Amino acid sequence: MEQLVTALRAIGEPTRLRVLSLLAHGELTVSEMVSVLGQSQPRVSRHIKLLASAGIIERLPEGTWVFYRLADHGRGQKIAQGIISLFEDTDRVMARDLDRLEAVKHDRKNAANAYFAEVANDWAHIRSLHLSEGSVEKALRKITGDRHFKSMLDIGTGTGRMLEVFGDKVDRATGIDLSHEMLNLARLNLTRAGLNHCSVRHSDLYNLPFEDHKFDFVCIHQVLHYLDEPKAALSEAVRVTAPGGLLTIVDFAPHQIEFLREKHAHRRLGFTDTEMENWLHQCGLEKISHQALRPTLEDKSDTHLTVKIWTGARPTNDTAKGANP
Repeated sequence: MEQLVTALRAIGEPTRLRVLSLLAHGELTVSEMVSVLGQSQPRVSRHIKLLASAGIIERLPEGTWVFYRLADHGRGQKIAQGIISLFEDTDRVMARDLDRLEAVKHDRKNAANAYFAEVANDWAHIRSLHLSEGSVEKALRKITGDRHFKSMLDIGTGTGRMLEVFGDKVDRATGIDLSHEMLNLARLNLTRAGLNHCSVRHSDLYNLPFEDHKFDFVCIHQVLHYLDEPKAALSEAVRVTAPGGLLTIVDFAPHQIEFLREKHAHRRLGFTDTEMENWLHQCGLEKISHQALRPTLEDKSDTHLTVKIWTGARPTNDTAKGANP
């Protein structure tokens, strides 16, 4: 009872209710909440500290940045979700906050799009700085083994490389991306490779234009670290994964290389196994596994990172939609 009273006291203040409303729409930094709330950073930090101490929100330090999000388990999650369900859409203060939040997200999106447009021509080279692409591709092929897929979806396809890698293992494959420059490059690469059964299209990974359970193989390769809401993207990916289908994620292990955020629009500096596996479990996957592809001794430098591969399978008897983020 004492824990419950402490949590309710932490929430019971107008600014802290506004913080909950904002975090219900994704992870944010203190500076981003300061921009939306229009209050000083010390004041906002104090409100956030109280909510974190009560277990209502979680603190996620990453290099010189710190993200905050709603608690995703335990009593704190239940309390936060219960309070958020009582919010009224007609509340003028919260509605104004959400308008400002959209402006913050719009600025982020413009910065990311500008970056992608700038690097579209040498994207393959930038990826090669992280780790040998051949090593990653070999590991992915080994994971799928002799399995042949009827349909594949590559989320955030970029240059279309994953479609090329698995082109001989699928009947049909689709890649989606928001960057028109990337899609143009992917189309060129697929034509050169003679992969007429593979195609790409412009689409938002948070709102995929496909029916439930459409693909028996879904791949998310080096995409999640750019996103505001990676768990929401995973949930949408699971929605379109067929029962018995395979979801594969390639991204970085946690690191402290800030220039990737500053120069290359990385939102997150890697993911822990615990974080990723919890998300996949919550989205309804089973048989979850992971492996690390570490750089060789001579490659260990500021531009070489440990690549992680996480996989999960949708239960064969599961016909429900993906879990809510």
